Amino acid sequence: MIVRSLSDLDGTERDIVTDNWRSRRIILAGDGVGFSLHETTLKAGTVNDFWYANHVEAVLVTEGEGLLTDKETGEVHELKAGSMYLLNDHDRHQLRPTTDMRTVCVFNPPVTGREVHDENGVYPALTEEEVTA
Repeated sequence: MIVRSLSDLDGTERDIVTDNWRSRRIILAGDGVGFSLHETTLKAGTVNDFWYANHVEAVLVTEGEGLLTDKETGEVHELKAGSMYLLNDHDRHQLRPTTDMRTVCVFNPPVTGREVHDENGVYPALTEEEVTA
Protein backbone atom coordinates (compact mmCIF):
# COMPACT_ATOMS: atom_id res chain seq x y z
CA MET A 1 0.00 0.00 0.00
CA ILE A 2 1.23 3.48 -0.85
CA VAL A 3 -0.06 6.48 1.09
CA ARG A 4 1.16 9.98 0.25
CA SER A 5 0.03 13.52 0.96
CA LEU A 6 0.59 16.39 -1.46
CA SER A 7 2.35 18.26 1.34
CA ASP A 8 4.82 15.35 1.62
CA LEU A 9 5.93 16.13 -1.95
CA ASP A 10 6.52 19.87 -1.47
CA GLY A 11 10.12 20.81 -2.22
CA THR A 12 11.13 17.29 -3.26
CA GLU A 13 12.19 15.98 -6.68
CA ARG A 14 8.50 15.10 -7.21
CA ASP A 15 7.55 18.80 -6.99
CA ILE A 16 8.20 20.41 -10.39
CA VAL A 17 7.73 24.18 -10.68
CA THR A 18 7.95 26.20 -13.92
CA ASP A 19 6.96 29.75 -14.81
CA ASN A 20 3.56 28.49 -16.03
CA TRP A 21 2.69 25.54 -13.83
CA ARG A 22 3.48 23.39 -10.81
CA SER A 23 3.16 19.61 -10.89
CA ARG A 24 3.41 17.31 -7.90
CA ARG A 25 4.04 13.74 -9.06
CA ILE A 26 2.14 11.54 -6.62
CA ILE A 27 2.67 8.17 -8.35
CA LEU A 28 5.54 7.55 -10.79
CA ALA A 29 6.85 4.66 -12.89
CA GLY A 30 9.13 3.58 -10.05
CA ASP A 31 6.06 2.83 -7.94
CA GLY A 32 5.39 -0.08 -10.31
CA VAL A 33 1.62 0.27 -10.81
CA GLY A 34 1.46 0.93 -14.59
CA PHE A 35 0.39 4.59 -14.52
CA SER A 36 1.50 7.89 -13.02
CA LEU A 37 -0.69 10.34 -11.11
CA HIS A 38 0.00 14.06 -10.88
CA GLU A 39 -1.62 17.11 -9.31
CA THR A 40 -0.90 20.07 -11.57
CA THR A 41 -1.83 23.73 -11.16
CA LEU A 42 -1.59 25.96 -14.23
CA LYS A 43 -1.24 29.70 -13.66
CA ALA A 44 -3.94 32.08 -14.85
CA GLY A 45 -3.12 33.95 -18.06
CA THR A 46 -0.45 31.53 -19.26
CA VAL A 47 -0.32 29.75 -22.62
CA ASN A 48 0.74 26.11 -22.43
CA ASP A 49 1.42 23.99 -25.52
CA PHE A 50 1.67 20.25 -24.94
CA TRP A 51 1.90 17.13 -27.05
CA TYR A 52 2.23 13.79 -25.34
CA ALA A 53 3.34 11.81 -28.39
CA ASN A 54 4.44 8.91 -26.19
CA HIS A 55 1.74 8.93 -23.51
CA VAL A 56 -2.02 8.91 -23.09
CA GLU A 57 -3.18 11.47 -20.53
CA ALA A 58 -6.51 11.86 -18.73
CA VAL A 59 -7.10 15.17 -16.92
CA LEU A 60 -9.76 16.10 -14.38
CA VAL A 61 -10.14 19.80 -13.57
CA THR A 62 -10.78 20.15 -9.83
CA GLU A 63 -10.59 23.95 -9.52
CA GLY A 64 -10.56 26.95 -11.85
CA GLU A 65 -11.43 27.61 -15.47
CA GLY A 66 -9.71 27.77 -18.82
CA LEU A 67 -9.73 26.91 -22.48
CA LEU A 68 -8.46 23.74 -24.15
CA THR A 69 -7.66 23.97 -27.86
CA ASP A 70 -7.11 20.98 -30.12
CA LYS A 71 -4.16 22.23 -32.17
CA GLU A 72 -4.98 19.93 -35.10
CA THR A 73 -8.64 20.92 -35.53
CA GLY A 74 -8.78 24.31 -33.82
CA GLU A 75 -11.74 23.10 -31.72
CA VAL A 76 -11.94 24.95 -28.39
CA HIS A 77 -13.42 23.50 -25.20
CA GLU A 78 -14.30 25.47 -22.08
CA LEU A 79 -12.99 23.80 -18.93
CA LYS A 80 -14.17 24.25 -15.36
CA ALA A 81 -14.20 22.24 -12.15
CA GLY A 82 -15.62 18.84 -13.00
CA SER A 83 -14.48 18.86 -16.64
CA MET A 84 -12.43 15.92 -17.88
CA TYR A 85 -10.50 15.49 -21.09
CA LEU A 86 -8.67 12.48 -22.44
CA LEU A 87 -5.80 12.82 -24.91
CA ASN A 88 -6.39 9.36 -26.34
CA ASP A 89 -4.95 10.15 -29.79
CA HIS A 90 -1.77 11.82 -28.50
CA ASP A 91 -3.47 15.11 -29.32
CA ARG A 92 -1.44 18.29 -29.69
CA HIS A 93 -3.20 20.76 -27.42
CA GLN A 94 -3.00 24.16 -25.80
CA LEU A 95 -4.24 25.13 -22.35
CA ARG A 96 -5.07 28.75 -21.49
CA PRO A 97 -6.23 28.97 -17.88
CA THR A 98 -8.33 32.08 -17.22
CA THR A 99 -8.00 31.48 -13.47
CA ASP A 100 -5.47 29.30 -11.69
CA MET A 101 -6.57 25.84 -12.79
CA ARG A 102 -5.92 22.82 -10.61
CA THR A 103 -5.99 19.40 -12.24
CA VAL A 104 -5.43 15.74 -11.48
CA CYS A 105 -3.65 13.94 -14.35
CA VAL A 106 -3.06 10.26 -15.10
CA PHE A 107 -0.40 9.16 -17.61
CA ASN A 108 0.02 5.82 -19.35
CA PRO A 109 2.68 4.65 -19.73
CA PRO A 110 3.73 6.15 -16.42
CA VAL A 111 6.28 8.93 -16.39
CA THR A 112 9.43 8.54 -14.33
CA GLY A 113 9.40 12.09 -13.00
CA ARG A 114 12.64 12.96 -14.79
CA GLU A 115 11.11 13.88 -18.15
CA VAL A 116 11.42 17.42 -19.48
CA HIS A 117 9.11 18.85 -22.15
CA ASP A 118 10.98 19.35 -25.41
CA GLU A 119 10.41 22.24 -27.84
CA ASN A 120 7.15 20.57 -29.00
CA GLY A 121 5.83 19.98 -25.48
CA VAL A 122 6.64 16.25 -25.73
CA TYR A 123 7.87 14.04 -22.91
CA PRO A 124 10.34 11.36 -24.03
CA ALA A 125 9.24 7.76 -23.49
CA LEU A 126 11.55 6.93 -20.57
CA THR A 127 11.32 3.80 -18.49
CA GLU A 128 12.46 3.53 -14.90
CA GLU A 129 15.11 1.04 -16.05
CA GLU A 130 16.58 3.60 -18.46
CA VAL A 131 16.69 6.26 -15.76
CA THR A 132 18.41 4.07 -13.16
CA ALA A 133 20.86 2.42 -15.61
